[in-house]
Amino acid sequence: MIERIKDLYKGIKDSLNRFPMTIIASSILVIMLIVLYEGDAQFSSNTKTVLQRISMITALGIPLSLCIKLIYEKRDGFNRVQRYLGWALGIAFLILYYFLLLKSFTTVSVGRYIGLSISLYLAFSYIPWIGRKKDFEPYIIRVLSSLFLTIIYSAVLYMGISAILFAIDQLLDIDVPRKFYYYSFLMVAGIFAPSSFLARIPKVDHDFEGYDYPRALKLLLVYIVIPLISIYSVILYMYFAKIIMTRNWPKGLVSHLVLWYSFISVAVIFFITPIIEDSIWARRFRIWFPRLNIPILIMMFMSIGIRIRAYGVTENRYFVSILGLWIFCIMLYFIMRKDLKNILIPLTLSIVSLNTVFGPLSSFAISNRSQNGRLEAILDRNNMLGDDGIIRSEGDISKDDRMEVSMILKYFDMHHSLEDVRYLEDSFTIGDMESVFGFSYVEKNIFDSDDFYIFNENREKALEIGGYDYLSRGYDMEDGMKLEDDITISYDIESNVFTIRDEKPIYTVDLQDLVSDIIAEYGHNNFDMEGEHLPTMDDLIFTDENDRVRVKFIINSISGGRSDQSGRYTFYDM
Repeated sequence: MIERIKDLYKGIKDSLNRFPMTIIASSILVIMLIVLYEGDAQFSSNTKTVLQRISMITALGIPLSLCIKLIYEKRDGFNRVQRYLGWALGIAFLILYYFLLLKSFTTVSVGRYIGLSISLYLAFSYIPWIGRKKDFEPYIIRVLSSLFLTIIYSAVLYMGISAILFAIDQLLDIDVPRKFYYYSFLMVAGIFAPSSFLARIPKVDHDFEGYDYPRALKLLLVYIVIPLISIYSVILYMYFAKIIMTRNWPKGLVSHLVLWYSFISVAVIFFITPIIEDSIWARRFRIWFPRLNIPILIMMFMSIGIRIRAYGVTENRYFVSILGLWIFCIMLYFIMRKDLKNILIPLTLSIVSLNTVFGPLSSFAISNRSQNGRLEAILDRNNMLGDDGIIRSEGDISKDDRMEVSMILKYFDMHHSLEDVRYLEDSFTIGDMESVFGFSYVEKNIFDSDDFYIFNENREKALEIGGYDYLSRGYDMEDGMKLEDDITISYDIESNVFTIRDEKPIYTVDLQDLVSDIIAEYGHNNFDMEGEHLPTMDDLIFTDENDRVRVKFIINSISGGRSDQSGRYTFYDM
């Protein structure tokens, strides 16, 4: 045990010597997160935003420092001045990124940050092997093995520290604040884990001659993963045969199922490449799966194409399409080339990752153009475009067109900016739709049916109960609730009737009309709306009385759907 601890300590010390900038960046990130937690109640929102942005930039410095260090290890020709200049350029890049590309936490800025981070981590995986013709797969297996061991060691260490803190708290009666558990996690995950992981990363000149492929991994891939993927492929072919016969094209979920199944299969082919000659099942899978996967990918493209044709390009559809196209090209590469250079997989994926978040072909630029084009087509169809911009409609615009315009503006408001919408003033808000377009915002039902879900934004507000004798929740009354003097209150969710009775009804009300008015006012689904579109608690409080009782209904949320063509609603929950 002592020798193992010494080896672990030596490995961490070696990783600090080899990757000092990475360990420093990771340690600074831990400090920043602790400062954010400690000052959460004292810091202003602006201060917290600044610290969060600094933390994100520090986190971005972790993969960037790894890439710079591996480039230096790859080429020995750099002198000390050149190395210092490289680190200075890396720090300058992070500073510029902070001020230019991470000004706020919008969809665009966060998306670019994630895309760049993925690209840098992928670069970390292939930089050492650029120019080398073999042994890339064993190198990646060694890296992933290091990651797996690091996760196990870190989990055990954190659980041990937590157990010690818990014992001190419970057995010695010493109060241990909860935040100490969080800080322990940060230090284990942000200092110990990176040091332990990087200690096992092979040097760029490491020789894998005589490398033994892990037997456990071979058994997992050949006898478990490949059969499962094969069965899943058969199911997909059966499903697409059903589509062809019924001509009922799949929903968007199918695109994601095909996409991740294909992506995992690319990884499987990557890892079985070194054992193709040793396993007939691995060899058959390598030969036949790419060919069988091409028709499935084509069907996926047709499915996502239908969605794009109907609703235009959004970031999600763009990412699905681009990742699917990348997988399609990789499958063609597997088919056409017998001797695989698998380093192309992370290399091309890192390039694709950058392309999806930067430049004129990025997801944000193309989605912006697509949704603007849809809006322009709808306005032009309704004669609402003139030389000076939008012409306020004085006629009858179809409900579908009003909903589509509303959803396009909502998309820009949530994911980009309303300033990106053509023909609109920079000061335009959703509340200006009536004066600019001639109709107000119309919420589109996101379900195919007439299901609805509405809630108020102040559900945690304290309730005023003065002037009343009893307070009861809706679901407590479904089986009837007995009060004093043999009075019973009940709510029947099937008939939507609320009743107060003794020997005979004292008060009865059908809540259908109440809910119909709420839906008419706030739309079918407002769980993803903000600000003025959400009803407050006061908006969903209703009172009634007769000569015997006074009743107040305070509605937190309602969900349900239309039960028949009469327009009557069925409540799932209220």
